[in-house]
Amino acid sequence: MALSTLESLALDLLAANAPTYGLDLVALSRGKLKRGSVYVTLGRMEQKGLVTSRIEERPGEGPARRLYEPTPLGLRMLVVASLVRGQLPLDAKI
Repeated sequence: MALSTLESLALDLLAANAPTYGLDLVALSRGKLKRGSVYVTLGRMEQKGLVTSRIEERPGEGPARRLYEPTPLGLRMLVVASLVRGQLPLDAKI
């Protein structure tokens, strides 16, 4: 299974900031993830087993929101993608 550029970016942001809301990922990406595509991308990633999500109830603070975090598989795929792109040394301690 290969990661798309958006999936790789989302996983990278989630690895550093999980659990995180989808719209927070848009802000953290500095314009690389778009509001209209982030939830489609996260849904596809959840179907692949790369991320999990849960509804966070917020009594008195507005509607419930969905929090996302990477799965162990998602984190492994992120490491593999980094190795393929040559961004991690082969002897990195992971």
